[in-house]
Amino acid sequence: MTKKSFNASVLPKMRTFASRLISRGDSVLVGLSGGADSVCLLHFLQYLAKEKHFSLAAAHINHGLRGTAAKADELFCRNLCGQLDIEFFSTQVNARQTAEQFNLSPEHGARKARYTALLKIARKWGANKLALGHQLDDQAETILLNLLRGTKAKGLMGIPVQRPLAKGVEIVRPLMCITRQETEEYLQNNGLTHITDQTNFDDVYTRNWVRGTLLPLLESKQPKIKSHLALMAAELEKLFGKPAHKSS
Repeated sequence: MTKKSFNASVLPKMRTFASRLISRGDSVLVGLSGGADSVCLLHFLQYLAKEKHFSLAAAHINHGLRGTAAKADELFCRNLCGQLDIEFFSTQVNARQTAEQFNLSPEHGARKARYTALLKIARKWGANKLALGHQLDDQAETILLNLLRGTKAKGLMGIPVQRPLAKGVEIVRPLMCITRQETEEYLQNNGLTHITDQTNFDDVYTRNWVRGTLLPLLESKQPKIKSHLALMAAELEKLFGKPAHKSS
């Protein structure tokens, strides 16, 4: 898709969707990993902030798992925010310790530690919205994972587009109307770079197998499978109410 056609079709969709989640006067903290989705989100929200008049800052969490590589990720995020003139926060957590303390898997331990740290930064800065970069691929992957693991109907609602994190702070996901490919097209169109965590391609982790093997197989039979799964999740939300995912 050319930049002109992208701006004519995808960008208005992004603007309309995000405007449902973020209002004039909000203070929005972006969870910035440095990956394609979070870089797209930060840049897009800076553009939207000029139109909607809300405050914007970014926070990067070092999970204490990847040594010097994690330090490089943090430096990338810090430099990006410097270039965009966006206030930047960073902190390090001990994901392994959190996993052991609460008897969680490494993945869930990292998630719990990350959300705790993001909430602390949100409180410190005064954010009422925490914006995260999940998109339609993440939604499809989560629904398929829940299905594989065995779930009740509510598990098929996937990742909530918005949910309370704590009193006065709400999680919002403004990119849940576009695909991972579209986030990458956004970066290319705007001359933006991002970092890649190579563990994303390791099929030892079930989510990565769903992402790299199962979902592409389903797309080969039904190219609109991601949109169909997202529509199903939205229909289920109408029936059951918002999903109460403490970890998403």
